[in-house]
Amino acid sequence: MKRFFLVLFALLPIFNGFAQDFTVHGYSVEIFIHQEGYFDVIENYDVNFETYKHGIYRTIQTNYDLIDEEGNAQKRRIKIRDIKVPNYKFDAPFDFVQKLSDQIEIKIGDENKTLIGPQHYEISYRVYNAFLFTDSQIRFYWNIKPDGWQADFHQITFKIHVPDEIILGRENSFVYSGLSGTRITSNDFKIDFDKGSLEGRGIEDFVSRPGESVTVLINLPPNAIKEIKPLWPFWNEYGWLFFVGALIIAFFLIWRKFGKDERVVRTTSYYPPENIDPAMAGFLIDDKADNADLISLLPFWGSKGHLRIEEVPKKGLFGKKDTKLICLKPLPNEVADYELKIFNGLFGSNPGKDGAEVLVSSLKDTFYTTMLEANRALKKKAQPYYVAESKKIQGITWIVLVFIAIVLTFVGLVYWGLLAAIALFITCILLMILNVYMVKKNSRGNRVLSELKGFKQFIKVAEENKLKMLLKDDSSYFENTMGYALAFGRFDKWAKKFEALHVPPPQWYSSPSSKTLTMHSFSKSFSRSMTMAKSNMVSTPSSSGSSGGGSSGGGFGGGGGGSW
Repeated sequence: MKRFFLVLFALLPIFNGFAQDFTVHGYSVEIFIHQEGYFDVIENYDVNFETYKHGIYRTIQTNYDLIDEEGNAQKRRIKIRDIKVPNYKFDAPFDFVQKLSDQIEIKIGDENKTLIGPQHYEISYRVYNAFLFTDSQIRFYWNIKPDGWQADFHQITFKIHVPDEIILGRENSFVYSGLSGTRITSNDFKIDFDKGSLEGRGIEDFVSRPGESVTVLINLPPNAIKEIKPLWPFWNEYGWLFFVGALIIAFFLIWRKFGKDERVVRTTSYYPPENIDPAMAGFLIDDKADNADLISLLPFWGSKGHLRIEEVPKKGLFGKKDTKLICLKPLPNEVADYELKIFNGLFGSNPGKDGAEVLVSSLKDTFYTTMLEANRALKKKAQPYYVAESKKIQGITWIVLVFIAIVLTFVGLVYWGLLAAIALFITCILLMILNVYMVKKNSRGNRVLSELKGFKQFIKVAEENKLKMLLKDDSSYFENTMGYALAFGRFDKWAKKFEALHVPPPQWYSSPSSKTLTMHSFSKSFSRSMTMAKSNMVSTPSSSGSSGGGSSGGGFGGGGGGSW
């Protein structure tokens, strides 16, 4: 016996943790069922706080997994609207928040004020999508008192009003109470039927405890309640797909009219178009200002005698190779702005003195602003090759997509939930990215594009005999074209074609690590230097931081509540 009391004493703290700190001495529910397909609920609570509390909270389950009469599983999400709590402060989620969770919480009370003793609360709300429609009947299936409440409920009463033409009786109205899953109709309530209403009152000494529920099931005749159907069956769950499809189709139609280039036939060409430098060639071939396009100006300047490039061997065991750019002479004033911005950014605004030089590694995290300015200048310089209206439509489309992304993301969240909002937002973002291609070349641009495509194709398929002929006419053919091959992303393959022709590497490039610079060793060294140049010239500083029969607890209206 002594051991028993010791164990009991040890368990007292645990029992105390589960002790109730409020009781519901009176609870009444009144429900008004409307023919339009929804019903209104008014809940009244007479509670007594044994300790100081701010108020109570009421949770209502909104997402359900159901089994229909044919045994098929289906999901159902009910909607709670028009929440009101007279005479008290309360917090309730916005409509779209219901899409993000399986229940809503109505929190009643003031965090700056505490209460003790008897209190009265009234909660009212409107419920949508909570009728079960079958061919033979319509089921109203609602938990008058759900099993999730953390308190004893005394003196439970309820009254349910139905449309006037509906007659209620014991053959179509059922009440269940007790633990969830109980299928035997309850003997704990006195049931009365009046014209158009069902009223229930708990018998003397009946108490519904935590984990127990009181549920009402009413089988209404067909067509008694309007079924609120979506525009088509899958609208409630997948209607957002319509907007995704509409956005894609609309964008495609706009692009086909204002952004799709006319079909251009390649013109066989062994040289780049006249007065088109590698950076412009790289832009016009794909309508994008890539960093590789601007880097291709380095060998272009080398072939023109403005620049010398030298690979610097690594120093020490843990050192890294570097690349030195040496100014030989300034660019002429008539070159494009983007050329001047990069060249002057490397060697200063007045690089007239021979021997001005810069290490590529010193450009890391600082030169990217110059590259951005040059990119913008390149795009501006390319505009005469494009239809002016196309550029205007591109700007309008971008603004419209930003607006649509904001609106549809909100609409998707409200009506379909988080998945729909994410899908709509991502669709808009992808279309914004594709909007870069909402450009259309004019006749001048198409002529240049025809030559560029032909030249790019020749770089890909050029045969040895043809290259020999070109080198015979122009011994500097390789170094005059290597910048374009670099812009097209085909430098390595282009250089390899000249290895067997014993073409000497350009004199403006040197690599102290190779005593005799062959075309093979040059191409490897030059590719390494250009990769280093690209990574350093565009790098940015990193930021820091961081159904069937009824049962108790069945149907809709799951949830509960407690105090806080």
